[in-house]
Amino acid sequence: MIKVYDFFSGCGGASSGFQKAGFEIALGIDIDSDAAETFSQNFPEAAFINKDIRSLTPEDICEYVDKESKKLFCGCAPCQPFSKQNRNKSGDDVRINLLDEFYRFIEFYLPDYLFIENVPGIQKFEMGGSPLENFVSKLKECGYRIKTQVITASDYGVPQIRKRLILIGALNKEVYFPAPTHGENRSQPETVFSDWVYELPLLEAGETDPDDPDHCAAALTEKNLMRIKATPEGGSRTDWSDNLKLDCHKNHVGHTDVYGRLSRNKKCSTLTTKCISYSNGRYGHPVENRALSVREAACLQTFDRTFTFAGKLGSKAKQVGNAVPPLLAYNFGIVFNEMEMSSD
Repeated sequence: MIKVYDFFSGCGGASSGFQKAGFEIALGIDIDSDAAETFSQNFPEAAFINKDIRSLTPEDICEYVDKESKKLFCGCAPCQPFSKQNRNKSGDDVRINLLDEFYRFIEFYLPDYLFIENVPGIQKFEMGGSPLENFVSKLKECGYRIKTQVITASDYGVPQIRKRLILIGALNKEVYFPAPTHGENRSQPETVFSDWVYELPLLEAGETDPDDPDHCAAALTEKNLMRIKATPEGGSRTDWSDNLKLDCHKNHVGHTDVYGRLSRNKKCSTLTTKCISYSNGRYGHPVENRALSVREAACLQTFDRTFTFAGKLGSKAKQVGNAVPPLLAYNFGIVFNEMEMSSD
């Protein structure tokens, strides 16, 4: 069995998918204390280190690393420094160099397999060059066979327009990506909102389901409640009367996803750390007069409904938005299993 060591684990989206593919989750590492609690309550058999990776040495995790087992190191570092949504990019952002920190552990342990997910912008980061290019060069010097590709999560059953760069690597194995499973002329159709969000109790804005503390929705101001009531399913602020429009939007035609409602029969916008905020994207519920709940956002990220989140409302949303969709990781887990069984 392949053991997973999940660096920058967040709440454990990648680990959840790899676990479904038959892997053992051995260790999570993340600086965020709420994410650490979430990971530990969902993977109670795994160890967890709630520290900044920059403060750790490879020797610090020796007690958790099984030298005899096959190992997968997963390193999905924060994407915000490279995201096109980030208009305040800075070459001084300490998160830019986290791949180099991850490499210290790879070089020391030489795990059998590597999995990295990030936004496509990491390839074209202009402030001092792309950290990915240097990282890949060093991996190849260590003997890894590497493949990188920008994929669309909906091609693997995730109900989102979510493009991500994936890097996979292996020692002494040919590497390849899983074939897309969903979409036109494929084995299954793309999934949509209603395939993942169904039979959940109705909620008002600001309300929490007494039987599921993660099925909770953010409160709305009186004006925003009027706005969402004036927005049809799949609609946006362009459907509002003038008295509901913000001054900054009256002569602005872009960013129509802001204050938008989702559609039950369509894919969703990419979920971000603001995925339960009505004013930060197309995160309005299709028919209820509120934004998505944490549970609904987690469903759209393909988490099981038994997966629970720690922290306050904003922290839970951040964990969900930052996560690797488990279903995406599962598809790659199947491929890693195939590689392991091959004789190459």
